[in-house]
Amino acid sequence: MAKTDDYRRILQSTSDWQPFLLKESGLPGPRGNLELAQVVADDGDRALFERLLLYTPEKAPVNTPQEFLSFCGVIGLGRLLAEGDRALFGRLRGYASDPRWRMREGVAMALQRLGKVDMQPLLTEMQKWSEGNWLEQRAAAAALAEPALLHNETDAVAALDILDAITTSMQGITGPKDEAFKALQKGMSYCWSVVVAAAPTAGKRLMEKWLRGTDPTILRIMQENLKKNRLVRMDAAWVEKWRAQ
Repeated sequence: MAKTDDYRRILQSTSDWQPFLLKESGLPGPRGNLELAQVVADDGDRALFERLLLYTPEKAPVNTPQEFLSFCGVIGLGRLLAEGDRALFGRLRGYASDPRWRMREGVAMALQRLGKVDMQPLLTEMQKWSEGNWLEQRAAAAALAEPALLHNETDAVAALDILDAITTSMQGITGPKDEAFKALQKGMSYCWSVVVAAAPTAGKRLMEKWLRGTDPTILRIMQENLKKNRLVRMDAAWVEKWRAQ
């Protein structure tokens, strides 16, 4: 917490945040400065977020400090969304298909800011995204697969239904998979375990439906989820049974 306090103090003492953000971005590297990004989203204003979002993929390629600026901007949109600007759903849906994976992660983090305030509009919108392209579906799944949002079993069951719909859309995809589909497959390989752990009865029933299926892609997704420790903690015997099969 002391680090975020330091970030907040430094930002409040200067009118131009960008040099500090570039310096402290953590990029290039395996992990951007997520703590700083959240402080920027908390304390920035709409004008700042819009300036940061001018750093397009052409100006701010993957794993550059400039990419961190646009990452902060998209999370900032999540704060405005949570404060009531629901028109930003459309902007965020567009960024869900950004070619930079960090920006796509930023979209999920932005959506989760709304979920912490009110899950119902998030669930309603993610139902729509679950009918979109592969990366929009991936954003919907990643946004909902957050334990902090799933304390209410009713919300967790609604999230399960969305994951189930996304999984249904992935059936029967044969031949070489494009990068968008691979990103969705990777996300779904952990998202199920998060939501099932929040609603075990309904979740295990839905996972069993897919584990009894024959689609190789879906079976791999479910098998990857069975490897997650959160499911072992939930019901070790159940996990062992389905691993054996």
